[in-house]
Order: sequence, then structure tokens, then C-alpha cells
Amino acid sequence: MITNRSESVLSIAIMAQKASAYFKLLKFRLSMTVAFSSAIGYLLGQPGGSWVQIALLIIGGLMVTGSANIINQIIEKDLDKLMKRTATRPLATGQITPFHATIFCILLGVGGLFIMGYFFNVLTAAVALLSLILYGFIYTPLKRISPICVFVGAIPGALPPLIGWVAATGVLGVEAWILFGIQFLWQFPHFWAIAWVLDDDYKRAGFRMLPMEGGKNLKTAFQIMIYTLVLIPFSLLPLQFGMTGTTSALIAVICGVLFLAQTFYLMRTCSKKAAMNIMFGSFLYLPIVQIAFVLDKL
Repeated sequence: MITNRSESVLSIAIMAQKASAYFKLLKFRLSMTVAFSSAIGYLLGQPGGSWVQIALLIIGGLMVTGSANIINQIIEKDLDKLMKRTATRPLATGQITPFHATIFCILLGVGGLFIMGYFFNVLTAAVALLSLILYGFIYTPLKRISPICVFVGAIPGALPPLIGWVAATGVLGVEAWILFGIQFLWQFPHFWAIAWVLDDDYKRAGFRMLPMEGGKNLKTAFQIMIYTLVLIPFSLLPLQFGMTGTTSALIAVICGVLFLAQTFYLMRTCSKKAAMNIMFGSFLYLPIVQIAFVLDKL
């Protein structure tokens, strides 16, 4: 016989499981990375900025990015079932229905845009909305149509530091575009390394992430190298425009050279191991360089 206590425990367990499923929809680690980049842009634009404002920007960024991630999962829920990496996502397993995910998505998106527009400025909210639309409604369906999806996806992927700068200054100046450019160039070795490692999984869903005439070969490895190479001089622009000092510029160059060295290994071997090295290298490069920029500014 089930007691009232047992029913309560079961009810709490079900609620906890449901809350966990909604949390997974956010892709929290990815969303937090985006919010972190926004905070970097804010601190560079306003070094003495309020920590309350930074916290609000991070929360708003998490909400908008989470909303974009949910759009992606709603559109790809049947495709996610085909890939090992995504087969256990809440929509793919039926833990959450598309209707309830849509409601959650709208609440997050509207809430995040309100925070950015009310506590910062309308331009910040407008750019965040553009990022959400590009990622959710353009990049996501393009993944099965053309490798140009990586270029399109790199735009919303590079907007967070620009959004942070605009939130701090209210101006979409050259400094904001420099921050955008660094993160935009970084996206290509980052995306293509991931696509190389997960190529078999992506093929199951029909995703076309690697370059059209590339695939897992020297042509793709060469393109990865070129974008990584261009990233080095581009990372010196913050120094040129007085955004940061020489210390962070030196750190950016050292990190860029080490990042570039990994691409030579990929060109030589065209191996999954080399692609994984670039993937993990990309995870380290961006936060190290961005933190160096901020510390040099403070």
C-alpha cells in the first residue's frame, strides 16, 4: 500500500526529474560560455562597471541563449534521435513535449530581451534578438542544406562580446566590431574541428558542417590553418585601438601561435586526434585571451 509519504517522495522525484529536463534544454555550459563573452565585452567597455549590471547581463545572456538553444532542439528533435551525442536530449526522449518547450523558450527569450532592453539599452536587446533569430531560425535549418551554415552560425556565435560592449557604452563602435571579429574568426577552427571529430554522428542526421570540397582531408585542414593564422594579427587590434595594453597583446600572440601549431599537425596527419587537439585548444584559447584583455584593462 502506497502511503502519503511515499506519494510525496515520488511527486518530488518526478518534479526534480522534470526540472532537470528543462535545465538540460538550456545547454547550460554553452549558454554560460556565451554569457561569459558578453561580460568580457562589458568589462572592456566599462572597466569600472557595476557587478550588479554584469550579473544582470549574464542572466539576460543565459536566458536569450537558452531560448535560441531550445529553438534549435525543437527543430532538430527527430534528428537528435539519430545521433549518439544528442539522443538523450529531453525533446528527443520525450521527457518534454515540443509545446511545453516552446512555452519555456518564449518565456526565456522575452525575459532575457526585457532585461537587456530595460537595464541596459534598446540597441543591446536588438542585437541579442538578431543573434537569437540567426541561430535559431537560419543557422539551424541550414545545417542540412549547405556548409555555409558554419559562416552563418559564426555570426551569432561572435555577437556576445559585441553585445557586452554595446550594453556598457550604448554605442556600436569600431571596438565592438573588433571584439566581434576576433570571436568570429575563432569560430571556424572551433566549429570545423568539432565537425571533424563528430563527422560520423553528423552524417547520421544529414548535417553538412565541413567545407563543401573538403571533408576530413587536407583542404579542410588548410582552411582551419588560414583562419587561425589570420586570428593572430586580428587579436592585436585591441592594442592598436587603445582597448588593452601590450601584456595582453603578447599573451594573445603566444596563444595564437600555439593554436596555429596545432593546425599544422592536422595538416600533416589529417587525423581525428589532431582535430581533437584543435577542438580542446579552441576551448582554451578564447577565455585565456579574453581574460587577458580584461585584466590588462583593469
